[in-house]
Formats: sequence, structure tokens, C-alpha cells
Amino acid sequence: MSALQKILYVEDEPDIQAIARMALERIGGFTVKVCSSGEEALQTAVDFAPDMILLDVMMPGMDGPTTLKALQGFPALVDVPMAFMTAKVQPSEIAHLKSLGVRDVIAKPFNPLTLAAQITAIWEQK
Repeated sequence: MSALQKILYVEDEPDIQAIARMALERIGGFTVKVCSSGEEALQTAVDFAPDMILLDVMMPGMDGPTTLKALQGFPALVDVPMAFMTAKVQPSEIAHLKSLGVRDVIAKPFNPLTLAAQITAIWEQK
């Protein structure tokens, strides 16, 4: 298994984008490409060739589940693990989100100091 290096992060909220990017780049040492919408992610994902994709669930326009379904349709991304990041963390909501094909669900607000480790743990679940 290759190392986790490139993360595509889809999040519409600029403050959360900035905190997550800083946590992942500075603490995790990852290369992070941030997309502000599902549409932008669809245009960017294949060329960026991420090792993992993180998706916000609640976004205007294309929400996380819709974006996930579209990304899963790209042959180049079929083996790329994906995870949702959301404030909706009731067990039934998490179970539903996982049933859509993501590897895990990260609760928001997340801890910037442990986010990189959390994502690495999800990556290693293969």
C-alpha cells in the first residue's frame, strides 16, 4: 500500500477549509486540494488524483452524498477511499452515510490537532 499523501477536501465553509487545510498540511504533512463545491470537486478530482477524498455533507447545490455518488462514477477514483465530515453524528445518520460507500464519518467540529491522525487511521482501514 502506498502512503497517504494527497487529499481532496470538499467543503463550502472558508473558515473550516482553512483550519482543516492547516491541520492536514502542517501536522499531517499532506498535500491538500480544497474544493468549495461538489461541482468543483467533479472538475478537479481526476486530474488531482487524490489518495483520499473528504467530503462535507451539507453543501449548497450538490451536497456531499450527491457529490460522492458522482465521484464514485469516475473509473480513476473507484479505489480512492472517501470519508464524510459532518456535524450530523447521530448513530442512525452515521450508519446511513456509511451505507453510501464512505469508509468513515468524521464529526465536526473536529480537533485540528488530531485530524491528520484520524484521517490516517481511516486510510489504514483498507
